[in-house]
Amino acid sequence: MNKELNTVASAIYIAIVGLVFVAFVVVFVTFPRSTYSELEKRDLATFPEFTTEKLFKGEFTDSVSKWFSDSEPFRDELMTLSMNVKDKIRLTVDEEEQITFIAADPAENNADASNASATPEPTEEERAAGIEPEELAADNARIAHAGIVVVGTGDKVRAMMAFGGGPNSCLSYAELANKYKETFPDVNVYSMIVPISIEYYCPEKVRKATKPQQAPIENAMNHLSGGAKAVNVYWTLKEHSLEDIYLRTDHHWTPLGAFYAAQKFAQVAGVPFPGLDSYEKHVIHRYVGSMYGYSKDIAVKNSPEDFIYYTPVGVNYETTYVNYTVDRNYHVTGEGRPYSGPYFYKFSDGSGGAYCTFMGSDQKLTVVRTSAGTGRRLMIIKDSFGNALPGYMFFSFDEVHVVDMRYFKKNMTEYVRNHGITDILFANNIFNAASRGTYNKCVKFLTQNGTMDRPTEEHPADSAKHEDAAPAAESPVPVTEQPTPTPTPIETEQEEIPEVIE
Repeated sequence: MNKELNTVASAIYIAIVGLVFVAFVVVFVTFPRSTYSELEKRDLATFPEFTTEKLFKGEFTDSVSKWFSDSEPFRDELMTLSMNVKDKIRLTVDEEEQITFIAADPAENNADASNASATPEPTEEERAAGIEPEELAADNARIAHAGIVVVGTGDKVRAMMAFGGGPNSCLSYAELANKYKETFPDVNVYSMIVPISIEYYCPEKVRKATKPQQAPIENAMNHLSGGAKAVNVYWTLKEHSLEDIYLRTDHHWTPLGAFYAAQKFAQVAGVPFPGLDSYEKHVIHRYVGSMYGYSKDIAVKNSPEDFIYYTPVGVNYETTYVNYTVDRNYHVTGEGRPYSGPYFYKFSDGSGGAYCTFMGSDQKLTVVRTSAGTGRRLMIIKDSFGNALPGYMFFSFDEVHVVDMRYFKKNMTEYVRNHGITDILFANNIFNAASRGTYNKCVKFLTQNGTMDRPTEEHPADSAKHEDAAPAAESPVPVTEQPTPTPTPIETEQEEIPEVIE
């Protein structure tokens, strides 16, 4: 009897497994392939173009394999299911603080999965530049799993990146400001390094998961010379750390945090700077940012937040853009014609692209002309953290030129002279400040020829590729890069935005 029952049970088990297998085959072979991952904020792999050369080199079959696995049907749904399962079985360091470490995938970085902060060996160029292995963590910024600490439960979950730089990791950033001051002796040059959130919100019990940011920031500030000025926002942000100055579900600071940093900069620059009562507050509800995709932790998705930003009132301003086109590896291939557009873009509640409220994207050169009447013209050379700063400068400068240090293709020396720039502010997060690549790119601006092919025609909506846009899945990219939906303009004078904050 027992033997017959075992036989029946085995048959039922085999039948169920077989049905599941057949179901998966049907779904993966016949259902439409996914083309975009909202979870990962990136375009998925497309079917490769066939050539005989690629076939014989094995590149075609490799590309087909990557396409098949990367564009699986219901990709986001399956990944969400996987994250829900992991959330139920994961181990936490402390039940009270609910701290979760997302371990590295050994297949991605050839590291032991137990080592969440593993870093690659330095290259010969990095060794020559004096970058120690511990500092490379600042450059190794593709953090899909590794190095992210998730803290809290319920609507208080906060996801944070770990910093791996040493005390000298930002010295090249100071060297960069000194170089610009030497090149432009009659221009005010300022250096700002924005800390990342883990510096202020990491529980002491797991402080060893990240390196201190105060030392590299202040060390860089102390190495400024030749008249370059420090804008040290480390203590400014620490003073306001009990306020919502960093997003919980995104790697950026909030517009409020940027306001306090802009206030500090205005103090150093000696320009007018009004309080928040000169701004109108806007709220985007149910925002979940980049850290959901990076951490692959369902708790982040289940803890949305309000994205609150501010638009200036009582000052006139006009914004002009020049869009850059880029290839899949984020190399600039052309630039569009100048066009006028809004500085602030509106996103609907629940949109993951809310941080692109400012200028809509990064792959562009932005010029804002204001009615400030101070006689000064500011250039901000920034990464995505710097996007939230220019909107607070409209009362302080007659012109604000916004340059993303990854996409600028003009000759900087000529640009500063031709536009009468009086002030240059470097404003980057500590990851980019610790990268020698930032120095190399910005110094190259000074001598590059400034010529660039133009697309035949370009519409403002072509700026859908944002700073946070991601390349192919296999390419390591900075954490400041992930795609977001195309925004719609917000005309603050004509359209009323709800100001209710939940």
